[in-house]
Amino acid sequence: MELIHLVMDIVLPPLLLIFVLMVLPPYVIYKLVITIIRMFTVEDLSGKVVLITGASSGIGEQMAYEYARKGARLALVARREKKLQEVVEKAREFGSPDAIVICADVSISNDCKRFVEETVNHFGRLDHLVNNAGINTAFYFEESEDISSSIPVMDINFWGSVYPTSFALPHLKSTKGKIVVIGSASAWLYGPCLSIYGASKAALENFYQTLRVELGSSVKITIASPGFIESEINQGKYLAADGTVQVDKEKIDLFRRPLLDRSQLRVQWIVLRIL
Repeated sequence: MELIHLVMDIVLPPLLLIFVLMVLPPYVIYKLVITIIRMFTVEDLSGKVVLITGASSGIGEQMAYEYARKGARLALVARREKKLQEVVEKAREFGSPDAIVICADVSISNDCKRFVEETVNHFGRLDHLVNNAGINTAFYFEESEDISSSIPVMDINFWGSVYPTSFALPHLKSTKGKIVVIGSASAWLYGPCLSIYGASKAALENFYQTLRVELGSSVKITIASPGFIESEINQGKYLAADGTVQVDKEKIDLFRRPLLDRSQLRVQWIVLRIL
């Protein structure tokens, strides 16, 4: 037995190294070629059905307009019906042949099931799911009086994407569709006041990276991780430590301004990079 272990210790490592050296270069070249091909392959979105959460403002709103310009049919989801109606009207002006409004809360599983079903019932199919809905939170962790008040951040930022994905997967598989996930650089770029928000985005990225491995080529997954951009979240709206949604531009600007001064990323630019 000791002889076997000795042989394995001596022989196995060099064999594994040789195997890796033989296999890795062709694999890297293959992945590089595939990546280059995808860069120059533009998907025809005309007539395709796209469901977008958090579509009433920010990235979600601009995603709706960009998909509309490409002729996609849209199902727009958010909690503010009046704002959604305005987005739908503009999307139609931009070229969407059909667009519907669905009011729902992505943190509620039954709501997510409902808006996926309504989309499929209306259009007969689903090609793209854009998980964009999210909310910010800004406070020093040690100053929080009730950490459980931050639960909505995880409910919206994480489960608010996982729930729709679960219900949409069968439909996306049948169309060989795509999931677009709006993550955040806060998942791996750490800063003050963003402990809970960053954790929610890190969980989101880990989930979809794993799901990408599980699904293989049956459903494509695109994960976008923008930094600070000009959107409603970064214009003062945030979830306070007590769990209430508040607007405090002075507090948000405290940690927002230095990054924006170095890199003025715009919502439309981010959207164009994703599509």
